[in-house]
Amino acid sequence: MSATSSIAVAGWGSYVPERVVTNAELELTLDTSDQWITERTGIRERHWVGPGESTATIAIEAGAGAVKDAGLTPSDIDLVIVATTTPDQLIPSTASFVADGLGMTCGSFDLNAACAGFAYSVVVGGSMIAAGGSKNVLVIGAETLSRFINPEDRGTAIIFADGAGAAVLRASEDKGSEAPGLLSWDLGCDGSLASLIEVRGGGSRSPFTADSLMAGDQFIRMQGNEVFRRAVRAVVDSATNVLNGAGLTAADVDLFVPHQANVRIVDAVNSRLGIPMEKTVVNIDRFGNTSAASIPLAIVDAIEAGRLHDGDLVLLSGFGAGMTWASVLMRWGSR
Repeated sequence: MSATSSIAVAGWGSYVPERVVTNAELELTLDTSDQWITERTGIRERHWVGPGESTATIAIEAGAGAVKDAGLTPSDIDLVIVATTTPDQLIPSTASFVADGLGMTCGSFDLNAACAGFAYSVVVGGSMIAAGGSKNVLVIGAETLSRFINPEDRGTAIIFADGAGAAVLRASEDKGSEAPGLLSWDLGCDGSLASLIEVRGGGSRSPFTADSLMAGDQFIRMQGNEVFRRAVRAVVDSATNVLNGAGLTAADVDLFVPHQANVRIVDAVNSRLGIPMEKTVVNIDRFGNTSAASIPLAIVDAIEAGRLHDGDLVLLSGFGAGMTWASVLMRWGSR
C-alpha cells in the first residue's frame, strides 16, 4: 500500500541488558564452537536479561529514551504500541506495564507479529496519525527471548537474544514533495507455516500441564533450514512490492534495515534485491536475533554512526513466526 500523509520520526531510544553472552560462554554448555556459530549465523555475542528484568522493564528504558530524544514529556504521547512476542504475562498486555512505568495513561496495546512486529507497528502508528486520532505515537519493539529458549537446544540458544528499541512518530511539519513519511508498505502472513517457529504451550490451544512442561512446550521450537528458505523469498517479494508501490527501485534506497535473523539471510536477500552491503545495517554480530527489537536497534546504530540523514530513503523489512512479513519504505526526517 502507498501512504499519503507525512510522518516524521521525532526521537529514538534503545536499551540492551548489561549481561553479555559470548559464543565462548555457550561453548561450555552446548556442542558448538565460536567458529561454527559465527560462520552459520554471524553472531559473536548477545545480551540476555538478568534477575528483575522483563520485556516491560527494558521497553520502558527504550521508550523513555525516545520520548526524551523527541523533546517531549509523557503527557505528550497519545498512543503506545509495544511490538513483542515475549510478553510479561498473558493478561494484561505488556503495554499496560510499559505505559504505567513511563507515567502515561493514553491508549496502549501489544502487537504480536514476531520479528516483523516493529515494521507492523510503524505502519499502525503512522496510520493512526494520518487518520487524525493521534499526534505523537510511541512505538516500541522489545523482547526477552532468552526466557523462552531451551538452554540445551543448539538451534535456538545460540541465536535468540534480548533488547528493546523505540521511536516517537508524529505528523511532519513539512508538507512538500520531499517531506518525511511512509511512502509504501507491505504486510503479510501465511498461517499455514506457523509451525516453523513456535512456542506450543501456554495458550488456550495447549495450556500448560506437567506433561507439556516435561515435553518442553514452554520453549521456542524452530525449523531453521525451512525458515531460512522461506524468509529469503518473503523478504525479497515484500521489499519488491513496496519499491514498486512507490514507483522506485532498489538503486534508490539509501539505507536498508533488515531484521537481524542471520547474516546469511541478509546476504541472500541483498544479492537478489541488488542492494549492496555498504547500504545495509548489520549488527547481528553484537546483538543476535532480538525479534521485534532488531530493526529499531539497527536503526539506532545507523543514527549513532551518522549513516542516516534527512531525506534518505530507508527500507525496513522483517519476517518471523506466523509466518509474518512486513516491509516499509520511508523518507527519513525528524520534523
